[in-house]
Amino acid sequence: MPEIVLQTKSLSKRYKNFTALDNVNMTVYHKDIYGLIGRNGAGKTTIMKVITNLTEKSGGEYEIFSKTGAAAEKEKKRIGCLIENPAFFGGLTAYQNLKYYALQKGITDKKQINEALALVNLTEVRNKKFRKFSLGMKQRLGIALAVMDNPDLIILDEPINGLDPIGISQLRDTFRKLNTERGITLIISSHILSELYMVANRFMIIEKGRVLKEITKEELDLECMRCHVVQTDDTKHAATVLEQKLNISNYKVIDSGELRIYDENVKAEELNKQLILNDVNVTGIYETGISLEDYFKSLVEEVG
Repeated sequence: MPEIVLQTKSLSKRYKNFTALDNVNMTVYHKDIYGLIGRNGAGKTTIMKVITNLTEKSGGEYEIFSKTGAAAEKEKKRIGCLIENPAFFGGLTAYQNLKYYALQKGITDKKQINEALALVNLTEVRNKKFRKFSLGMKQRLGIALAVMDNPDLIILDEPINGLDPIGISQLRDTFRKLNTERGITLIISSHILSELYMVANRFMIIEKGRVLKEITKEELDLECMRCHVVQTDDTKHAATVLEQKLNISNYKVIDSGELRIYDENVKAEELNKQLILNDVNVTGIYETGISLEDYFKSLVEEVG
């Protein structure tokens, strides 16, 4: 089991009569690219602000690198974040802006500035003034600031918001580079599941401050993949019939009452016939499979 970098337990945040976070449980492992998905106002930013001390929690707790309380506060020096846009100076170059913040952070090694610019592919424009940067370049400079003091965890709030397709693609490459070359764990929020699907390996979907689902990319693929669903009160017997009578091995038992069959050549009529002939009590059989957007909407609609 990989190291747990961040874990929340019943984390809550209330503002008078409004509950922004409602008993949030989430687990982020070392080298995850963890996608935090939710509509605007769902609670994504509030989670990030609580973890980074930009706001106080109302209840629950969280662990950072297996530390809680005062010990966890000391571990926060291992976190880099881009939650609210840093105040870069338009008349200064990319390098000069980072140098300014390096001095504030007590970083004296100029090598760290150059490495941060290289990681986000801004070396060639290091002497270009910030006011001449595109939105994507500004976002990448913000990430350079977040990685400049060599964090083990980076938290990014809606970094792809407003970017064009080229800017989004460049930023995805940056995320992968930070993750694979530096071994940095990332938490990235977005309201667009399909965008984070391209880069994240685990996801948490949140709505109205409540966690709807925490899911791996592999599990998400299975949830959305086209398949035949068999509902029965005896999945064990049904699985035996699939394998022995229909030569089907590409299936998954979801729970005690449901199997999903991913074999594209399966015909519902033959499937139903063989199950019934072999004394399997079939209570339902249908074909399913949805897009990422529809999957997200179906979860959100369940909570109104």
